[in-house]
Amino acid sequence: MAIGLTTSVREGDRLSPLESYLHVLHALMLRDMRTRFGGTLWGYGIVVMWPCVHVFMLIAIYTFQHLPAPVGSSAPLFFATGAVPVLIFQYISREVMKATMVNKPLTYYPQVKLFDLILARVLVEIVTGFLGLLVIVAVLTALGTDPRPVNSSIAVFAYLASILLGIGVGVVNVAIVGFFPGWLVGYALFNILMYVASGVMFMPSFLPEKIYYWMKYNPALQLAEWMRSAYYPSAGLQVDHLYVVMFALTCMVMGLLLLKHVVSKRS
Repeated sequence: MAIGLTTSVREGDRLSPLESYLHVLHALMLRDMRTRFGGTLWGYGIVVMWPCVHVFMLIAIYTFQHLPAPVGSSAPLFFATGAVPVLIFQYISREVMKATMVNKPLTYYPQVKLFDLILARVLVEIVTGFLGLLVIVAVLTALGTDPRPVNSSIAVFAYLASILLGIGVGVVNVAIVGFFPGWLVGYALFNILMYVASGVMFMPSFLPEKIYYWMKYNPALQLAEWMRSAYYPSAGLQVDHLYVVMFALTCMVMGLLLLKHVVSKRS
């Protein structure tokens, strides 16, 4: 695996700068997938299925207890629309941070930068998350639930916003973990709190107005409601789209600045 990366780096000497960079990025993605998933299709399948199992467990619990969905007629669809964007955001933001810790020795190659490790992991996670989404859609269809949103464009933008927020928070996490390696555990605990308060298992808008007002500062909650607004337009969910996008972009800019001017000088 290391040999493959070295070969790609050496081949880059005979290519244009763009071709050289794409070869290095391709090698990083392949190495990332092989080291994390054991180099087998089964290993990659487990990683794809892991967040799906999370969604299916929620569906199974509420189905066996015969609990109705807070809105709509399908409990599986309700949980999936809340869990998918939140999990996409959380997995990307966490895995980006882990990538730089595990693959940091690769930056000793002159062609490999810390940003390249981040970009390679982001691309792998986007593909993995999309495959997981296809599995969830297939299972919902098999259960007799129509997974098509009322407004497809809103659903697509909500999904893209989840990816953007995951990248932004992930870059900040990389900068933080460069100073405090223990933040890897701290962020895992923080993620649990954010997930519980995101409204995946309930409708935050049904809570008292004062509580709901402060909960909306959680961008994960905004993502869940953004996606659900595509499926339940009659619920009257008010999503601050600008807040989510600006939060993500601000995190991304701050993280990149810290990586360039602070973290890289400490390495």
